[in-house]
Amino acid sequence: MITYKYSAQTASGEKKTDVIEAVDQFDAVSRIKEHYPIVLSIEEVKKTKVDEVLAIQLTNPVTPKYLSLMCKQFAIILKAGIPVGQSIRMVASQTKNKHIKAELMKASEDVMRGNTLANSFRKNCPDFPETLIETVNSGEVSGTIDKAFEALSNLYDKTYKLKQKIRSAFAYPLFIIAIAIVVLIIVMAFVVPNLTKSFMTLGGELPLITRILIGMSQFFAKYWMVIFAVIAVGILIHFIYTHTGQGKLNWAKFMLKAPVVGNLNILHGTEQFSTTMSSMIKSGLMLDRALEVTAKVMDNYALKQEVASMVDKIRTGHTLSDSINASPYFPDILKTMVGVGEQTGELEVTLDTMTEYYSNEYDVASSKTLSVLEKVILILLALFAGFIVISIYLPMFTIYDLM
Repeated sequence: MITYKYSAQTASGEKKTDVIEAVDQFDAVSRIKEHYPIVLSIEEVKKTKVDEVLAIQLTNPVTPKYLSLMCKQFAIILKAGIPVGQSIRMVASQTKNKHIKAELMKASEDVMRGNTLANSFRKNCPDFPETLIETVNSGEVSGTIDKAFEALSNLYDKTYKLKQKIRSAFAYPLFIIAIAIVVLIIVMAFVVPNLTKSFMTLGGELPLITRILIGMSQFFAKYWMVIFAVIAVGILIHFIYTHTGQGKLNWAKFMLKAPVVGNLNILHGTEQFSTTMSSMIKSGLMLDRALEVTAKVMDNYALKQEVASMVDKIRTGHTLSDSINASPYFPDILKTMVGVGEQTGELEVTLDTMTEYYSNEYDVASSKTLSVLEKVILILLALFAGFIVISIYLPMFTIYDLM
């Protein structure tokens, strides 16, 4: 969107100076004339480099929460019979994010020129996920675009709640670990060196556990740059490796088989699969296209590849049940229920049931995992604190003997 500064006049002769955002100058003039019949002057407001940088920094990504709300608005407005182009403008007017608002206004202009809504989104809204665009396209073809937006709203609402569930579940353990690391650094960098000086001035032989603590402190003080360099190099190597095709696949497979988190990742991936597939089928997509879109939204790369490989099997005449049974990752319950859903013609309902089932399974599994993790963290913290306290208090007896 381009910002214009204009001066206009009402029918009674009153002058007005203001700014307006529009696709181009013609669009700006037509919108100004809706309120002021006489446009005296109009010029584009040139943006400085600072404005461009700030605009980039303040641009927020399209979140599942926003997508859910936006799709709900579209579903309600379109059900009321309002034209698509006008519907987009109405949704854009409710959008606080200026970047997304500008994209929606451009899409509105494209629709009013005769383009389809899906193509307009694909051309003007690069922040929108492929899931949304493909579903909208299917809704336009089948004439059920309002139902497509309703299905999308439910999908993104479930996605948002799932991500919030994961964040809230792991927030506390990560916070405790971060605090423990900070305390460790403070103790090793400041507390122990001062105590070491006090012990050394008094002479005498220190207990073994105290000498170990002092040795650790001196090691960290002397080689802390090397330690951080090794950690940084390790992170860089891991980043580079996991951004190669084979490396990304191997890491994704490891995350599905790893102790503790492996089961959580499988449950999360299964819930993603059943939720997205159910929404895509409800919105009118054929099974192969639904699988293509679902593959794009899977978080785990190995599951993404697995779902993508099912597309060719479906197109060569295999059923979804046959395709998913060949997967080594998805649970047997899902495989069985998909087969039942296909045989009874109730695949959507079955997938909805699986979504609810695996959502509950994930909640139970994550609660158990976090309970164990919290206990392990507390035990490690207690051992660490005990080691520090004993290392400091044992030499006190030596000090009393030397006094």
